[in-house]
Amino acid sequence: MRALIIAVSLLLYPAWAQAADPPLRFSVSDSSTMPMIDLQNGQPVDGILHDLHRRIAERVGRKAEELVMSRARIQPLLAEGAVDVSCYMNPAWLAETHASYRWSVPFMNQRSILVARPGTSPAKLWSLRGRRIGTVLGFYYPETDVAFRDGTLIRDDARTEHQVLEKLAAGRNQYALSTQVALDWFHRNRPAGRELQIVDRLSEYSIHCIVRDEPDVPAREILDVMKQMQHDGEFGAILANYR
Repeated sequence: MRALIIAVSLLLYPAWAQAADPPLRFSVSDSSTMPMIDLQNGQPVDGILHDLHRRIAERVGRKAEELVMSRARIQPLLAEGAVDVSCYMNPAWLAETHASYRWSVPFMNQRSILVARPGTSPAKLWSLRGRRIGTVLGFYYPETDVAFRDGTLIRDDARTEHQVLEKLAAGRNQYALSTQVALDWFHRNRPAGRELQIVDRLSEYSIHCIVRDEPDVPAREILDVMKQMQHDGEFGAILANYR
């Protein structure tokens, strides 16, 4: 009888012993800095996106695998289906649409600003013809794309947004493009009276995740989970940890 039970169990094993679900692959740009991502030895260890990735994966019962890559590689990998979820995205920033991906509800807003050294007079971006503007390598700026391409404005790229602001503070540029969240974080360690100043407010974008909608990814569940997180105030709680 015992041998019969064992034999039956072995026959039934493949029917119920399912392999563990694969991790969710989240893209992380290697040019991202705090408060969005803290990279140590090339791996995310802290930041808004790190917390968000882990919480989404936890809510759907998967592990989060954060794939660090150059910003320029994110869109090609989306097209190849090599990324399951990419957060810190907006439809206006994509060079092409991806039919196999779905957009989540927004989890934060991003304000784009023109920043200058202390004591600089207010100036509109469009008036700075021929000026070098601090920018992040590979980052797409919808407001200034045409001006950069036709030479009206000149990009001066740095690898990360923090480095862009450091170059500005050191006097290597007079102006730089930044986000409000990055500037606020940068000012945490600046002496009083030496803060960089906003000279022009450009635009505000809602920030979303884009989720691969294929059988091996629980896309609908992820999108529903993010709606619930929005309703429960979880996005606000994550952002509050980095203010």
